[in-house]
Amino acid sequence: IVTGASRGLGASMARRFAREGANVVLTARSEADLQAVADEAGGETLVAPADATDEDAVRGVVESTLDAYGALSGLVNNAGIGQLTLHDELRPVHDVDADDFRRILDVNVVGVFLFSAYAALPMIDAGRGAIVNISSGLGRRGAAGWGPYVASKWAVEGLTRTQADELDEYGITVNALDPGGRVETRFWDHLPGDERATILDPDVMDDAATLLLAQGPDGVTGESLPADEWEERLG
Repeated sequence: IVTGASRGLGASMARRFAREGANVVLTARSEADLQAVADEAGGETLVAPADATDEDAVRGVVESTLDAYGALSGLVNNAGIGQLTLHDELRPVHDVDADDFRRILDVNVVGVFLFSAYAALPMIDAGRGAIVNISSGLGRRGAAGWGPYVASKWAVEGLTRTQADELDEYGITVNALDPGGRVETRFWDHLPGDERATILDPDVMDDAATLLLAQGPDGVTGESLPADEWEERLG
């Protein structure tokens, strides 16, 4: 299962997994966008539209996955938003609307919690699995104007380590992965042209995510690294 698979990083990872021969379940809110990605991906894909903050919808995605393929071996929690998604601007914490703060935490943290909780159950039954949480360098440091996003990614880092400890005995790895810089996504649409030279391509995490999902029960768990460092460690 890849969340936030309708565009950007999620779409790129989903296409790569399909090329590698995986059965890939693509989920996000827009069915049309997901179908477009699935059509490009080729391979075996299942389009499962859902809001990551809706518990019933998340449960439904996992159930649809099991109905279609009989097992669930991997989850990539990629769905995420920030103030740039909502308003195309950054705001200091004292100027952040409370509803916006809640919305960002709901998608970036509660969404990860829901998918991780429901995906873990069939993985526990199978005695193996891999969960990859897409994080950020802002999950390890602060940055003015990024308050809600920073708070959400620090939470994801903590949840990653906690669930890694909880699931290790079941042969399930849980790790965090970040692109290692700004990526060509909607987050950075506001940047002027002269600041876009260092923008990374959306496929920057494809290799690392593939390696993390391919790990066995004795693989690395409870770690958080940028994509290039994961590639060096697992490649």
